[in-house]
Amino acid sequence: MRIAVFHNVPSGGAKRALLEWVRRLSLEHAIDVYSLSTADHDYCDLRPYVAEYHIVDFTPLPLFRSPFGRLNQFQRWHDLARLQTVYQKLASQIDAGGYDVVFSNVCMFTFIPILQIYLHTPTLYYLHEHFANRVHRVMERPYLKQTPARQALDRIDPLIALYFGRLADLQRAAVKKTNRLIANSQFTQHQFETDLGVQAPVVLYGVNSTDFHPLPVEKQPGHVLSVGELSSRKGFDFLVESLALIPAGRRPVLRLACNNQIPEERVFIETMAAQRGVVLEILTNLNSQQLALEYNLAQLCVYSPVQEPFGLVPLEAMACGTPVLGVSEGGVRESVLDGVTGRLTSRDPGLFAAALVELLDHPQELRRLGENGLTFVREIWTWEGSTGELERHLLAVAGNQAI
Repeated sequence: MRIAVFHNVPSGGAKRALLEWVRRLSLEHAIDVYSLSTADHDYCDLRPYVAEYHIVDFTPLPLFRSPFGRLNQFQRWHDLARLQTVYQKLASQIDAGGYDVVFSNVCMFTFIPILQIYLHTPTLYYLHEHFANRVHRVMERPYLKQTPARQALDRIDPLIALYFGRLADLQRAAVKKTNRLIANSQFTQHQFETDLGVQAPVVLYGVNSTDFHPLPVEKQPGHVLSVGELSSRKGFDFLVESLALIPAGRRPVLRLACNNQIPEERVFIETMAAQRGVVLEILTNLNSQQLALEYNLAQLCVYSPVQEPFGLVPLEAMACGTPVLGVSEGGVRESVLDGVTGRLTSRDPGLFAAALVELLDHPQELRRLGENGLTFVREIWTWEGSTGELERHLLAVAGNQAI
């Protein structure tokens, strides 16, 4: 096949997954990539594996500061119109390329790229998560706190309705024009079908066993690790709150590996940890090898994002032989098997803290869970298997066939 890959993805799990697929698909198929200048092109660089790599320039309009912040929704609304023009031209360019199929991935502005609206080439879109504007997450933060007056203004602000109305309309139009949608988990699949009434079969992620595998290093006693962007949705405040319930003499150090960071969230988490007596270490800009070392050094990987659509972190930890203690919600329930490859609790700090102490007090149980997780990942969660499933869907879309 001749495949056109589109993405407008920042650094993170979606880009890592895309690299694994492109690297393997390029062995059998001719691939060109199309992207916007706003994407992170150097992180998990696709260019070594493709024939051509096209970057289309797009710069979002500048946002206003207080007291003119309400005008930002108009700026975003205007950006959607500008994106339509950019994507219409890009669709014509892709259609003229004679591709068999377009493999479309996240656009950081609209989630599903509105490129789909204008394409005539058959298209497959991979749902790394449901559209965030359609998902309700409650995450209270001092730096996000709104006064009752501001909340009342938000309810009647016509610019907010204008922006989100256009975004929703464009998303619906893009979904309608997409030949096939694929979900990363049953959780994402259910969210999408419930909200938009469209079925999306699941194609599982995998783990890069070349990067993530057991290393000949000793576990660091009293050391737990969590990984992810430093934002409110990753639930690091819950981890701090849980560890604070463990007596100081038995409380492990919490190490966070966070490449992407929201500065206000970092201040919030660091302040919270200091107030509660939790020793916190934040690592940034780790490459895959450095991250694999951190997984190997940790006694336990702790993971508590809010309604995470799936998450590669538990798989990577298990691939390194490190068990996972996670919150039982979202796609985490599909990768962490409670009592087999790790432990799951509800979003209750007391229950989470008790489970953490119990695991750290029983090293034989940690070893058993770690060994089971390693076997589980090697048997089920491979990028070769994931790419094979994705390839079947791409071939079916290119040939206008059902699976």
